[in-house]
Amino acid sequence: MTERAGIRIELPGQGDLTIRALVLDLNGTVTTDGSLVPGVVERVRALQPFVEIFLVTADTLRTASTIAQELGCELLVLERGEEAEQKRHWVRQIGAGHTAAIGNGANDALMLQEAALGIAVIGPEGAAVPALLAADVVVPDIRDALDLLARPARLIATLRR
Repeated sequence: MTERAGIRIELPGQGDLTIRALVLDLNGTVTTDGSLVPGVVERVRALQPFVEIFLVTADTLRTASTIAQELGCELLVLERGEEAEQKRHWVRQIGAGHTAAIGNGANDALMLQEAALGIAVIGPEGAAVPALLAADVVVPDIRDALDLLARPARLIATLRR
């Protein structure tokens, strides 16, 4: 992993968190019906100077390579079966203590729980209850999730204990 400056989040009552990596689920999170959600490319590219970005997927629709290239991020393709465990494994490999993860599916719950900051996205395809329960923050749209990282002060009130 390339060391990036990171995104510093001040969490009252919890200390500071520096995010240096971002793991994004593909289907239902950054795409809807297999197409990138408008505005995602620009937001991801704006975050790249600060965090290393990984796209993780089983590539069900066989679009992952094209989308990863368009986003300019590293692609992590999962083997079929036990995708949830594989996603958690990648978060651990990257460094869970400085990683944010964004997803919406049941197979994203373990990575959302493992990451220092887990963000569940509801979106047009919905969100699985296990993902919602595992997340630190729940937002209605992937653009909102990416904007939280671009403007981390928004997280202070949400995550204050």
